[in-house]
Formats: sequence, C-alpha cells, structure tokens
Amino acid sequence: MVIWRQRLLAITCALSMLALSPVVMSAETSVAWAVQGRPTAMAKSAVKILEQAGDEGLNPSDYDASILSKDVAAASQGVPLSVAKQTELDSSITQSLLRYLHDLHYGRVDPRTVYANFDVPPKTLNLQATLNAAVAAGDLSLAVKEATPSFPLYKALRPWLVTYRALEANPAWSGNLPPLPAQKLEPGAAYAGVGLLAARLVSLGDLPTGFLAPERYQGTLVDGVKLFQKRHGLTPDGVIGKTTFEQLNVKPATRVEQISLTLERLRWTPLMVDKRLLVVNLPEFELRGLEINGDEVQIPLKMNVIVGKALNTQTPMFDEQMRAIEFSPYWNVPPSITKAETVPKLRRDPGYFDRQGFEIVTRSGEVVTHLDDAQLAALQSGQSRIRQRPGAQNALGDIKFIFPNNDNIYMHHTPSVGLFQRDRRDLSHGCIRVESPVELAEFVLKGEPEWTPEKIREAMENGTSKTIRIKNPIMVVIAYATAIVKQRGGAIYFYGDIYGHDRQLRAALQKYSQRFQTQVSNTTGNLQ
Repeated sequence: MVIWRQRLLAITCALSMLALSPVVMSAETSVAWAVQGRPTAMAKSAVKILEQAGDEGLNPSDYDASILSKDVAAASQGVPLSVAKQTELDSSITQSLLRYLHDLHYGRVDPRTVYANFDVPPKTLNLQATLNAAVAAGDLSLAVKEATPSFPLYKALRPWLVTYRALEANPAWSGNLPPLPAQKLEPGAAYAGVGLLAARLVSLGDLPTGFLAPERYQGTLVDGVKLFQKRHGLTPDGVIGKTTFEQLNVKPATRVEQISLTLERLRWTPLMVDKRLLVVNLPEFELRGLEINGDEVQIPLKMNVIVGKALNTQTPMFDEQMRAIEFSPYWNVPPSITKAETVPKLRRDPGYFDRQGFEIVTRSGEVVTHLDDAQLAALQSGQSRIRQRPGAQNALGDIKFIFPNNDNIYMHHTPSVGLFQRDRRDLSHGCIRVESPVELAEFVLKGEPEWTPEKIREAMENGTSKTIRIKNPIMVVIAYATAIVKQRGGAIYFYGDIYGHDRQLRAALQKYSQRFQTQVSNTTGNLQ
C-alpha cells in the first residue's frame, strides 16, 4: 500500500516488456524479388502478406502494401522493369517485409517512449536471417510464423480481431440503441429497442443465431444481456443501467482497437522461461496462477483483486520474483500516507491510535506505544515512523506476499473483504489486495509439503509476525490488457481503460503510422 512515483511500465498477460532492435539492412542483404524484369511468385506472396497485416492488428499502409501491390501488378505486365527499377523493387519489398516482421515480433513502438523505466531482457530474433531462410525454402509463411508471438493469448485474440472487423458492416451496428425508457431497464419492462438489442447480442454471440426478439425485455433476451455484462466486467444482473447501456453502444471498431492494443503489448513480451507464474491483469481486477508446459497453459488459481486507485495511486506494471511470505505482518505505513492521511486523522481523533493497534518506531529503533504532540510532530517531519501491529484491524490482513521492487508494491489480504464484490476495484494505495490468501499461499508454496492449508492458516492467525523464504521463487507479472480470452476457444472479454494506458499507446501508434504516411505521399508511383 504505497503511493507510487507515477512510473508506468507496459506489460500484459504473462507479460513483461522488451527493448526494440532497429531494422538495419544493407544492399548486400536484399532479396531478388524480380527476375528478368518480372516479379516472382514469391514477390506476389510477399505483397499478399503485407496486405493482410490487418489480421495481426497491424496497419498494411505502414508497409506500403497498396503501393507495392500496384507496382508488382504493373511490373507483371507490359515492358519488363529496367535493372535500376528492378533493384528498387527488390529493395522496397525487402525493407517492407523486414519492417513487417520486426513489428510483428517486437512491436511497432519502443515501449520506453510510451511508458517510463522498464528493464527486462530483449528478444533476439535475427530478422534478416529469418527472412533469408524462408526465401531459401520457398515459403515466406515460415518467416511470418517465426516472427509471430507464440503466447496462447495472442493466438486466441487473432480470430476475434477478424470477427469484430466483420461486425462493422453488420446492420445491427448501424446506429445506437434507442434511449432507455427510464434510468434503467429491468426484466419485464417494455422497450422500443428490443429488436435491435437482440440483433446486436446475436451478432456478438451472446444470443443464439436465429433468436427472435420478444415483445418486451424478458426471458432469454435478459440472459443474453447477463452474458454480455459478464464479458464486459459488469454485474451480470440483467438490468440495463447507464454503464451497461454505454457498453452496448460501443462500436465494433473500438473493440478492434482494444484487441490490437493488447496484441501490441504481447509483442513486447519476451519468451516466458518460467513454468509457473502469477499474473495480475489490472483492468480486469483479477489474479491468475499459471502453470506452463510448452504451448499448454493450465490456470489452477483465479481470484479477484483490488488494485491502486486510477486517480492518483495507480498500481505500476512490472515483473519480479516473489521471494518471501510474511505471516501476521506489521503494516509499516508509508511516509506519504503517514503525512497526508494518518497524522491528520490522529490529530482529529487521538483514540484512533489505540483502536487501530498503532505504534511508533523512532530512528533509534525504540517502539513507542503512546501518542502525544511530540510524537505527532516527529511523524510529520519524518523523524519517526508509524506501524500497525498484527491483528484483526491490520490493513494487510494476516498475510503479505513479497516480491521486491522499486515501488514497494506487494500483495496482501485485507479485513475489508466486502470490497471484492464490487465491479470496479481500483481502491488501494497501489498495492494488490487478494481475495483468497490461503489459496494463493498454497499455489506459491507448491513443492513445500510442510506448508499444508492448515499450517498456513495457523501461521496467519498466530498474531506473531513471521517471514519465510520461498524455496522456489515464482514470477509475478503485473499486466495491462483490456481485451482477453480466458480459455482456448472461449469468448472474448473487454475491460475499461482504467489508467488510460490504451489511450497513451494509441497516440504513440498513430505517430508511428503518420511517419510512413508522409513518406508514402512523397514516393507514390515510383515504379510507374
């Protein structure tokens, strides 16, 4: 529970980030895409790959797909290309393919230009060697396969990208739903938009194909709305209020963008080497425990979490190893919280000190269990610090999961368990509160048979602070994905951009594309 230093990292779903390597190519590495002035079949295959970049959430115009398609088509007919023009075509196709492979594998923008301070191992795919090998084998799809991220989430999202692009032309999305007859639409009520609502839910897969809308908002139509609500991080109660109504009117193009942004962050992700890890997806307010065996991913652990407030205490994103667990922990109140919240509250209500089980620790290490003006002044000036003893009132609950990081973020339980039932759970000072601490401890301590559920609970309830080292540290990844697929072949889920990270990334990608659009406007028709 600490106010973090406005430091952002961009990592998502098993996710950590990487430094990008530039595409550098010399004339000696150019591939011959034309023979005797005519484009080869491989050249046409290259153009087709670039034209289909949108299927990967990329922008075909960033790779001159349309221009190269016209150039190859023109060069296939009429007068053969001159040696100079053939060389130019060879270089253009090679550069565009290398840029495409780079963006597909590494991402379009260096995440450090979008979010500050990340430091993880880069990926090391040799793009030129990958392209050369595919050309030698006569199959460019081999290079594309090598460059495409292999993460299960990436593979699961791609079909949905195509699905939501197709929805843009569906009549169910030609306009907004009619206004609600009241502040909310409850089951059984009349609504002029039941037909359009049903058609929209059918197009999304939340209602079966061929479903006929009822005269009122009722029955199976309500069930379809519940499924829609579940897929969008809302309470699945079937009541269409302001937020559900807004989400029902979000156009497919916006969902396409959410999917594309998640795919971009996945490209930043280095290969996962750990077989077990914990992933917190911040917009989803959920923690998962993953066990990885090759391409197979099992998720034996899932739970709700509470993360940092969007306004001023956002939980940062990073990946670090969980190395220790503290049972019956003290809560060392961060200085920022002490000065801004705790001291003012103690001045108004001195009895709060005893009720909360606080004590003061001086610079010399002396523990002071009484409160007076001098102690308050020392706390305000930073000469002393305040902590909360283990117990029922402790803000950390009865267990703390430690993964050392620069922002002093950790996971812990909380006595305020009712907060886990809220739809939106950005409520903390930055640390991550977990709903099921015993289950999390079991997952983390797997392989240490002495730590049974009973022993874990006993240590949590002991009241005496005890820290243990984890024999097999486990990677913790704090991620950010507003579009995910939770299981193979399953439905897609969308979540709000609670911290504005999608907005930042969208702006950076727009700048990236604008660079190429400017270049294209100056070179159009260069082979004609």
